[in-house]
Amino acid sequence: MSNNILSVNSLTKSFGGLEAVNVENFQINSNEITSLIGPNGAGKTTFFDLITRFQDADSGSIFFKNKNVSKTNSYMLARLGMVRTFQLTRVFDRMTVYENMQFAGSSIKNEGFLNSLVNKTSLRKDEGNLIEKIDDTLKMLNLYEMRNAYARELSGGQKKLLELGRSLMKDPEILLLDEPLAGVNPKLADNILEIITNLNAKGINILMVEHNINAVMKISDRVVVMAEGKIISDGKPDFVRSDKKVIEAYLGSSDE
Repeated sequence: MSNNILSVNSLTKSFGGLEAVNVENFQINSNEITSLIGPNGAGKTTFFDLITRFQDADSGSIFFKNKNVSKTNSYMLARLGMVRTFQLTRVFDRMTVYENMQFAGSSIKNEGFLNSLVNKTSLRKDEGNLIEKIDDTLKMLNLYEMRNAYARELSGGQKKLLELGRSLMKDPEILLLDEPLAGVNPKLADNILEIITNLNAKGINILMVEHNINAVMKISDRVVVMAEGKIISDGKPDFVRSDKKVIEAYLGSSDE
């Protein structure tokens, strides 16, 4: 049995004649912050979509906690503990911050008229636990004072935090973050980085796509670099920073 929480083998995806992703081997080790970087068009977001089953791969396999999830629906993956955020935030603008969190934290347990009558005590306990969890999460994200505001009233950075909070309501074992710092001011970006680091310290595995290279190098245990759909470098930040293949992928080779 492997100790990797996530493992990908021979994963491919093409659009017409364009090969978007061709990843032979990729693993996420437990208790790591892994960042996925690469120039625009490298295939990072498509790779994210394949891993989280928002797109079907042409070939290959995905294992999560040693279980083959290559054909598992994305909502089932979330229930298993693999949760993602998106480059463009997906919150409910016409709902309050609290209602967004409440919706994300809801479950089918005790739902239905008959169950609610039979299991009143259990239902009240679940509701109390949910309220406490929402409050604690919003405080951690510095959104507690905004809990009664409509999501549409939040700044872009605050919406990023709200989407992160919604994902935490699912108690993820691995959290896949697609450009969590995009469009965020530097002060809030530092706050988000601190939150990500703290989440990892609490046992949540992190896989992050991010264009802010300084931020990536600051908090990552491991950096993986993609170019033209393939992984071209994988290692500690200092190794990747000085890798000739990475420099050429971003800046072009010397003869160019």
